[in-house]
Amino acid sequence: MITLTTDFGIKGPYVGEMKGAILTINPEARIIDITHSITRHSILEGSFVMEQVVKYSPPSTIHIGVIDPGVGTERRAMIVEGDQFLVLPDNGLATLPLKWIKPKAAYEINLKKIEGIIGRPISSTFHGRDVFGPAGALLDLGYEPSRLGKELDLERIVKLDIEPKKKDNSWILKVIYVDDFGNVILNLEDYEKPEYIKILGKEILYLGTYGEVKPGELLALPGSHDYLEIAVNQGSAAELLELRVGDEVEVELVYKGG
Repeated sequence: MITLTTDFGIKGPYVGEMKGAILTINPEARIIDITHSITRHSILEGSFVMEQVVKYSPPSTIHIGVIDPGVGTERRAMIVEGDQFLVLPDNGLATLPLKWIKPKAAYEINLKKIEGIIGRPISSTFHGRDVFGPAGALLDLGYEPSRLGKELDLERIVKLDIEPKKKDNSWILKVIYVDDFGNVILNLEDYEKPEYIKILGKEILYLGTYGEVKPGELLALPGSHDYLEIAVNQGSAAELLELRVGDEVEVELVYKGG
């Protein structure tokens, strides 16, 4: 199975071109569209989405991610091999999905080798079609990733700076995703559940699900992805709090008797 996560949108021919390139190499490929509506150039948003898909995909799935504002520059195109495969630019997109695939090796995709396989020049602006798609198709056919490029040091793969930062009794957190409901997902996992949180001058109850507050009211909860989430029942927390992906915000978790 090959999954596709991109910021291409659905108006133009780009998704179709990439699928065509994959199917030309491997006509039996099973291609799953995750989304092509990642906010343009938002590597962090793409990394979150890929993480969630990797968590629930079977072994040997090939995940192609193309959120690539540095296409055609010196940034590397790479394959990360583990229980599953990541095929993507080395620009931080691998940060969150890496946690789930038990990575054992990474390889820089050799563009000359790919060019020889596809039999045409590689565009400097569309590596989704000409590099990542073909590389994913070849892996799906059983190619060893070492045939497509030299091995990289796993420790030197580019990582996004999204570790939560402690500040006195608070956390400095980053918005890593805003979904279509306006729910704000923050980069805090594995925390003790508080009674309420303080954020942007507001005290917000920490509850179990959206319907525990009245429509239009804020709440905090673990959400379905196990990250700290802020929501509005039948409304948009992102709009109410004026937050978007990449924003940093100070959050205090308040416990009973605290």
